Amino acid sequence: MYPETIELLIDGVWCQGSDGKSETLINPATEEALAIVPHATEADLDHALAASAKGFKLWKAMTAMQRWAIMDKAADLIEQRKDTIARILTMENGKALAEATGEVQFAADATRWYAEEGKRAYGRIVPARLPGVRQMVFKEPVGPVIAFAAWNFPASNVIRKIAGALGAGCSIILKPAEETPGTAVAIARCFQDAGLPAGVLNIVFGEPAKVSSYLVASPIPKKVSLTGSTAVGKLLQKQAADTLKRCTMELGGHAPVIVYEDADLEKTLDTVVTFKFRNAGQVCTSPTRFYVHQAIYDRFIDGFASRTEKLKIGNGLDASVQMGPMIAPRRLDAMDALVSDATTKGATVVTGGKRIGNKGYFFAPTLLRDVPDTARIMSEEPFGPIAPTTTFSNFDDMIERANSLRYGLASFVFTRNLSLAQKTEMALEAGMVGVNHMMVSTPETPFGGVNESGYGSESGIEGLDAYLRTKFVTEM
Repeated sequence: MYPETIELLIDGVWCQGSDGKSETLINPATEEALAIVPHATEADLDHALAASAKGFKLWKAMTAMQRWAIMDKAADLIEQRKDTIARILTMENGKALAEATGEVQFAADATRWYAEEGKRAYGRIVPARLPGVRQMVFKEPVGPVIAFAAWNFPASNVIRKIAGALGAGCSIILKPAEETPGTAVAIARCFQDAGLPAGVLNIVFGEPAKVSSYLVASPIPKKVSLTGSTAVGKLLQKQAADTLKRCTMELGGHAPVIVYEDADLEKTLDTVVTFKFRNAGQVCTSPTRFYVHQAIYDRFIDGFASRTEKLKIGNGLDASVQMGPMIAPRRLDAMDALVSDATTKGATVVTGGKRIGNKGYFFAPTLLRDVPDTARIMSEEPFGPIAPTTTFSNFDDMIERANSLRYGLASFVFTRNLSLAQKTEMALEAGMVGVNHMMVSTPETPFGGVNESGYGSESGIEGLDAYLRTKFVTEM
């Protein structure tokens, strides 16, 4: 049984939408109805906007230590309820329960980190040119925030926005994805039970385009934060320009993986297969274009295929399952189209390449070899369990191909040669580069991309600074 009731949170009160409009939440592994997701009306959104303005004044006036105490307690509650929240996450998103549990722990860790870092929103004293003058630089919260979170990481996408805003002293209206609402609701209950004042955190659901355009048009919010597609990011940025709202855009990616001839092949394969198929490949930093040195290509393919074929696919609530379903039927159609296009253009399916079963949205973990650069999957983010591979022999040619796309979120390099690793790191156009491992997301390190993967960072001191503005005061 689904252990959550989906409601809107407006001005500290859990409620349904005022006109009764809603949609059904579906379990992607079983296609069973889990809950009803209420939609907010414009009147509900106006109420949330007014609440966020009121909540901001109250939250900003509290000391950093007072805010820390509430956030730290919320982190404790998230951790105490971790198993229940992880089960909610798996039921609505599909990912393996072990992955979901780790993600909820990240939410607790990130909340603690931002709570602590909020104490260190330092300004500075600037020596004056005139005697008797004192010059001070202050960091203050930017104002009420509106945030939009994607469905692929229902806990971490949400918490980066909530904890970042609250740590800086901002209030927030959050619209989680309607595909994965329960995780956000469960996390919000932790903050409310920790004593967060009414109006500081508001949760709304509804038709994405209508909700986002209405909220962005309001003069009350001063910042927009989005985790989503590049297309949506461009649209929201244009809308935000009318009121000059600050934006943080964490958008799409298409991460190249460069495997040099001297790489520790067994360790590399263990790493890339695990990360490729976590959350069924529905990860913005997922390794998605494999450039493997031609001298080790066949061994790489054999090792990748043997590991992939051993993965257990199924309902993420089964503790032995390693990969769950995709989020919706539309994603299965997208995978079919990408595989068909690649094979038509000369690629070979080594393993997988098709849907699994007749219930749930399962697609087999897929390995493609000899994929030409002209195949769609080499330029369009697959966001699914497909690994396209190709070879390289020349450094300059490989770097040009790796940097040829509009994206620049994550890139990965595998080599034993430190000098070569550093040369590659500096040549890659990406906001994050992992060398010999793929853990590029922690609460204390900046997470963000360049080019059309967006701008601004979440997490790290950069993530807190995104919710702060600078004020200069000079007095005599």
